[in-house]
Amino acid sequence: MITLTIDNQTIAVEEGSTILTAAQKLGINIPTLCYLKDINVIGACRICLVEVQGARTLVPACVAPVAEGMVVRTATPEVIQTRKLILELILSDHPMECLTCVRNKNCELQDLAEEFGIKEIRFEGEKTGYPLDTSSPAIQRDPRKCVLCRRCVAVCANVQTVKALTAENRGFNSLIAPAFNENLANMECVQCGQCSLVCPTAAIQEKDDTDKVWAALADPTKHVIVQTAPAVRVQIGELIGGEPGEITTGRMVAGLRRLGFDKVFDTNFSADLTIMEEGNELLERINKGGTLPMITSCSPGWIKFIEHFYPDLLAHLSTCKSPQQMFGALAKTYYAQKIDINPSDIVSVSIMPCTAKKYECTRPEMFSSGYQDVDVVLTTRELGRMFKQARFDLSNLPDEQYDAPLGIGTGAGQIFGTSGGVTEAALRTLSEVVSGKTLDDINFKAVRGLAGVKEATVKVGDLDVKVAITNGLGNARNVLDKIRTGEADYHFIEVMCCPGGCIGGGGAPISCDPAICSKRCDAMYSEDERMELRKSHLNPAVQELYRDFLEKPLGHKSHELLHTHYTPRGHHPQCD
Repeated sequence: MITLTIDNQTIAVEEGSTILTAAQKLGINIPTLCYLKDINVIGACRICLVEVQGARTLVPACVAPVAEGMVVRTATPEVIQTRKLILELILSDHPMECLTCVRNKNCELQDLAEEFGIKEIRFEGEKTGYPLDTSSPAIQRDPRKCVLCRRCVAVCANVQTVKALTAENRGFNSLIAPAFNENLANMECVQCGQCSLVCPTAAIQEKDDTDKVWAALADPTKHVIVQTAPAVRVQIGELIGGEPGEITTGRMVAGLRRLGFDKVFDTNFSADLTIMEEGNELLERINKGGTLPMITSCSPGWIKFIEHFYPDLLAHLSTCKSPQQMFGALAKTYYAQKIDINPSDIVSVSIMPCTAKKYECTRPEMFSSGYQDVDVVLTTRELGRMFKQARFDLSNLPDEQYDAPLGIGTGAGQIFGTSGGVTEAALRTLSEVVSGKTLDDINFKAVRGLAGVKEATVKVGDLDVKVAITNGLGNARNVLDKIRTGEADYHFIEVMCCPGGCIGGGGAPISCDPAICSKRCDAMYSEDERMELRKSHLNPAVQELYRDFLEKPLGHKSHELLHTHYTPRGHHPQCD
């Protein structure tokens, strides 16, 4: 242990700790801009400068290790004035567009400028003028708003191991971009949006499609329907003044109706359908010697990752589409027939915690209904903006129910939104279908939690099924490497692209606090517990769908509408 003094308070911390972490243990809040615990610790922004007795210059607290007997002062006049100077220099090359910026009132740079009382910028001169990159259907880059913190570079490289972004050039011409400033759409970017979650400004954000939805809602010739993903109902409350993890399902449904959607449906319905198709596919592979382990295919960022980096393992993927895309295909076939409407008059909207879903709905494989199956995808953040524009106070709206039949879901579908949920939902159904017996306990707690990789062996009939669950693409890479070397003896692997699963998706409310993800996770299981139906195969709307339209899991029509194939991709520009 190392003993030091910070602002006249003595503390003992472990050797190797930084001044920043030591100060945090004392409740001393040193400002940061580039710092992300365990992900980006590079001291690039210098906002965290502090005074260390005996040092020749001010020291960056986030990277400076503690030393025995060190004396630190964090709020001297020199420290405060230097931090203010650094902020002024950053702001001197920043567009002053706060009132029209999507991150207004939720911007770390703006917060720091207010905190330090910056009212004018003393430095005038040339500004960088790199153009907007809107090439991707999911994410857009605005280099003018970049503060060169490198958080996006770090999360892409260290957490997701994609390395689609890098630091280009030097000095005033410095730029954070894909290699050689290539368009993002032409790179191996998986569209996961984790970069947008950690960006302190609006240099990276989701592609805003709210105008498309407003236009559809205003068109009397269109029948506009919406599906909401499981995670959205435990995220949207954070954008309307609620607590992290607050369950807002009924009020969210009421708000969507008041926006003007003709029908409000639940992606939990198609999550249950996914379990029926995916579960039967797994049993068929086990019984008939198919490719094992079988890996889930409901996360579009993960799909693009394996297409780029492990194309030799594509045969391991389930052929099932994601719940979003299964819903979209059925909306313009089964549902259109049921209500006797021309599919061309249906506008199918998805509310997702995921930016990669915007990319997914544009893939050429996702037109199996004869139309684009899902027309528009909005993130949770975009829905929050629509509610604000409509001036809805969700806290005062009544709880309302989803519309039938595509709005009937189970608790198994609900837990799809967190890491381990797909596996648990599958085990609830497979265990009962194979054994013919009702489970005494349907809570498979061994697969729960936010650990990067989890393993479990579960009895399904007479078979011991070995499963692995992973979230975050860096963790997925470790599991895939084991498959390549023959070390992985699993039957089933669940992969979620984003840390924590969909609750930590790239379209979620922006927060760098890991505790918030845990609260969302707990809320998912609470919602599951209070639902009347908790097993996918008992969903009456899914049973009706098979009886009246699909006939059976893995049948001809199921394969036509609900299953797909994947595309090997390269690593270089124009790789798509």
